[in-house]
Amino acid sequence: MNLKIGIVGLPNVGKSTLFNALTKKAVPAENYPFCTIDPSVGIVPVPDERLDKLSIFSQSVKKIPAVVEFVDIAGLVKGAAEGEGLGNKFLSHIREVDAIAQVVRIFEDDKIIHVHGAIDPLSDIETINAELILADLETVTKRLGNLVRDVKKGDKEAMKEHELLERVKSVLESGELALVTTMSEDESLLLKSIHLLTHKPMMFVFNKKGGGKNLDELRDKRWEDLNNYVKERTAVSVVVDAGIEHELKDFEGEEKETFRKELGGEHDGVNDLIKAGYELLGLETYFTTGEDETRAWTIAKGSTAPEAGTAIHTDFKDKFIRAEIIKSNDLLEVGSYAKAREKGLLRTEGKEYIVQDGDVIEFKI
Repeated sequence: MNLKIGIVGLPNVGKSTLFNALTKKAVPAENYPFCTIDPSVGIVPVPDERLDKLSIFSQSVKKIPAVVEFVDIAGLVKGAAEGEGLGNKFLSHIREVDAIAQVVRIFEDDKIIHVHGAIDPLSDIETINAELILADLETVTKRLGNLVRDVKKGDKEAMKEHELLERVKSVLESGELALVTTMSEDESLLLKSIHLLTHKPMMFVFNKKGGGKNLDELRDKRWEDLNNYVKERTAVSVVVDAGIEHELKDFEGEEKETFRKELGGEHDGVNDLIKAGYELLGLETYFTTGEDETRAWTIAKGSTAPEAGTAIHTDFKDKFIRAEIIKSNDLLEVGSYAKAREKGLLRTEGKEYIVQDGDVIEFKI
């Protein structure tokens, strides 16, 4: 599955620095607005200890992780919906991604300018959201106008879409994202086809700075307001020190952890971000393992065994007969397929089986 997460935010909040840390790929990160004009794309492996352990278990020649695609998008400014700054380019690039990671600066540093002159994370979020909402209102209003003729003719599909869009418009006009609109699964799929910006899954990435004045450490009202905002919306959020993670991007293992502590970092926020992004997209992983390779395959949650098989090859869905399945943790714990069979942990499943995260599967076609 080729799914993209767009990294967005105001200028100078650390988007490109975070992108560099994520992808180990150099993109401009100078200290001025709009240094990132065209989006850069990076394929990022999803950290998964199960993959590492299964590869050792099978003594595999190759190990292939699941991946998420991150897109570094130009900084947005107030008025983007009217074309200010790089507004039109920014909004068009967001339409192309499947989810949004909104980077929000939570550190004070006089040497790094803030486009609004002061550090106020909640205000930054509201600025970004307001521009996305304005762009969506324009899209919805235009679409409603296009439906008028068919609605007057009594076209049932047009009437359903018109009613849905009126509900969405009301939500947007109240200052909320389209995401909060109450709708059925079918309505959600319909709305997805219109490519509304605020209907995309969204997470927040709070960027701090090692050794700096970080709001989460100061525990001032701005941090409290930010947390309340996230909790009220049951939003996904992670805290990352993009600067430290960028400095550590070329290190691995114990050496990386040692340097992180020396630099004042607490944990690997980048790994937290990748995992959170994977879950935000509604994805999960199953494995195939053997001497040639151990591989993590990406599927949508709730996929049946034949549907999961299409991650390997599209023919698997039609040619599917059965699948031998065992939980990765069970296989690793017992130490061999023979013992797994003895204990009844290895089972045969048919077309109706819903694949679970962490399953090890051998498809029979």
